[in-house]
Amino acid sequence: MSIATYSNPPRNYLIKPAIDEFEQLIEQWRDPSIRAVVIQSRPEDAGFLTHYSVDELYELISDPATARYSATIVRHYKAIFDRLQALPKVTIAALNGDTMGGGFELTLACDLRIGQKGDFRYGNPELRVGLIPGAGATQRLTRLIGVSRAVEWVLRARIVQPEVARELGLVHEVVDDAPARALELAEEIASFPPKAVENAKIALYLGADTNLQAGFEIENMQWTEVMQSDDAQLALRTYIAEEPDSRRDWFESKNSKNYPTYTGH
Repeated sequence: MSIATYSNPPRNYLIKPAIDEFEQLIEQWRDPSIRAVVIQSRPEDAGFLTHYSVDELYELISDPATARYSATIVRHYKAIFDRLQALPKVTIAALNGDTMGGGFELTLACDLRIGQKGDFRYGNPELRVGLIPGAGATQRLTRLIGVSRAVEWVLRARIVQPEVARELGLVHEVVDDAPARALELAEEIASFPPKAVENAKIALYLGADTNLQAGFEIENMQWTEVMQSDDAQLALRTYIAEEPDSRRDWFESKNSKNYPTYTGH
């Protein structure tokens, strides 16, 4: 388990040095011993990933030389977020503060997003300052909530409270304590066979980017690989060893003494 806590007082803006550090963390998270990742902020900070620093953006755009090559910069950011999504383990964003613009784009690359009750704002308000989302949001949103809702979200530069984000399908839950709930979910999924988690993610994300029949083939390849894994053999063998009357409860009792501990794929 790895918990990354973002803190950049006084407003918790996302800045380039933080993105650079985040890129290094993603490489560390590839360690097989890390089964899940939670990203959060400190409760006392002004936001989660409030939004990307407007000062940095203005500095970039005010110079024609740097504005011309801004696509290279934002393409690099998107590639970092792609690597986050491609991690072979679950990643969970605990949105325990304002999360907008580039900060919200980062959370869209996480597998699960947990909102928090309170006077918080989530959104992509880029059009309000003459920009558009550039680190993947226009594409991830269409796949997450559909083209129609994504068009309305981006063109209106919407900013919503957590409950509305939940209704739109942008966050999976809204709870009193997002970091605590994120940790609970991370522990739950981290207890599953890691090869199954990895291959399920591949099937889900790659399949979503293609047609149905191609998606079936992707799923089949991931299924076949999992079926040959030590993880699957151990899990199935442990399940079979349970008494028939207790097998249903076994699925829900991850803390059972008989639940296997996976050390590899």
